[in-house]
Amino acid sequence: MGKFVECVPNFSEGRDLDKINQIVDAARAVTGVLVLDIEKDADHNRTVLTFIAPLETAAEAMFAVTKKAAGLIDLNHHKGEHPRMGATDVAPFIPIMDSTLEECVKLAETAGERIGRELNIPVYLYDKAARNENRRDLAKVRKGQFEGLKEEIGKNSDRIPDFGPNKIHPTAGAMAIGARNQIVNFNVNLATTDMDFAKILAKKIRTSGGGLPALRAKEIFLESKGQVQISTVLTDYKTTSIKRVMDEMARELAPKNIAVTGTELIGLTTQEAITDYAVEALNVKDFSKDSQVLETKLLKLLSSWQAGAGLFVDALANTDPTPGGGSAAAVSGAMGCALGQMALGITLRGKKFEEAKKPALNALREKLGEHKASLQHCMSEDSASFDIFMAAIKLPKDNPERKIKMQAALKYAAEVPLKTARLASEALAGLEVCSGAVSPQVVSDYRSARYLLEAAIRCAAENVFINAEGLEDKACGEKMVREVKGYITAANGEWRMAISE
Repeated sequence: MGKFVECVPNFSEGRDLDKINQIVDAARAVTGVLVLDIEKDADHNRTVLTFIAPLETAAEAMFAVTKKAAGLIDLNHHKGEHPRMGATDVAPFIPIMDSTLEECVKLAETAGERIGRELNIPVYLYDKAARNENRRDLAKVRKGQFEGLKEEIGKNSDRIPDFGPNKIHPTAGAMAIGARNQIVNFNVNLATTDMDFAKILAKKIRTSGGGLPALRAKEIFLESKGQVQISTVLTDYKTTSIKRVMDEMARELAPKNIAVTGTELIGLTTQEAITDYAVEALNVKDFSKDSQVLETKLLKLLSSWQAGAGLFVDALANTDPTPGGGSAAAVSGAMGCALGQMALGITLRGKKFEEAKKPALNALREKLGEHKASLQHCMSEDSASFDIFMAAIKLPKDNPERKIKMQAALKYAAEVPLKTARLASEALAGLEVCSGAVSPQVVSDYRSARYLLEAAIRCAAENVFINAEGLEDKACGEKMVREVKGYITAANGEWRMAISE
């Protein structure tokens, strides 16, 4: 399985559903992105979006949502209980599934540089990506919020951004981009309106006030509930657990006879943090999270590549309409790119490999990674295109929109496999260029990569043919067919060359 990164951008909008949906759609439009959670809060006027993306497209996805938010959110008219300095306020990259903190730092720098350069938004690197100690703590970076930073930036040398202009964006403000480990966002609602007490409590328990280590805490008044909330962030839940925070707060609340009316976990929370709370609260002895939690054991079994491959093959074998030939074509293409990456990677590690050829092969290997991620996305798109067509066909026959939507769905159902064929053809052409440079020990893998890419082109073409045939716009259909036949012809030429090697 390829490397993925978790992205958790926070946006200064928690009330306008249309704006929130547009931002989320901008993430979904990027190859390989899978949206996991959307947490919006009207009191905070903030949305926390959680998605995962392949290492190759994570920076692109973060740029896409930042650009969309910058066009929709005006900080001059934003009011909410949560501190903020930007339309996209904070954007951390978090390592998961074999990715590393070092890779996330690089992604933060890549995304930050582009956002600063193209969107003219000042960017501050924080946490593990910070270039100086003063910016490791997000609270210090965001001090003064939008209004305060607007007055200081360009005048105070401590507020010079890492990327972008040394002045505030007039509507989108500024943003913090970083790399960090998993955290827990945990809020506690109290049966009181006493903000003075809440302020003392928050300061007493947080790290900066001399309280618990690895804990941020802030008092917030919830207008919609008429009560106080202590909003906390456990920056290292292994050092300070949820149970420890609750126990510390309980000691302070008891003399005041203030009850906890409820708690909130914001966004996604790791299973480990919840399990730790249960184990601590129940005082369980000698508990093994790895061997005694059913879901953990199942996940380990199902996350192996053998299980993943088996699930897809079984899905192809059932009588459901999806996945079908289009998805199989995309998977074949992705496998071809992956095998090509592997062959090039081993070749580049060879001691006798010519130094002068390394830049070109490294660039090709990176491009194959991008194509692999795009082809994996095509697999999902192929199934989605079928669902869109079925939704159109189920409309009442007397609905004037039915025919229009059916034709649009058919066009999309042809465009997806056409994109699959195009990507596979580009990858195949790239591999052809480096045929003479591949190490002898992986030449069979290299050739297999080419055969898989050709299979992807041919399978995708069949799906283009059948969907283009149903288009009433014959010129459009014929253009698609001509294009995909061109990829077949090119592949045939490369096939003959492969056989002669």
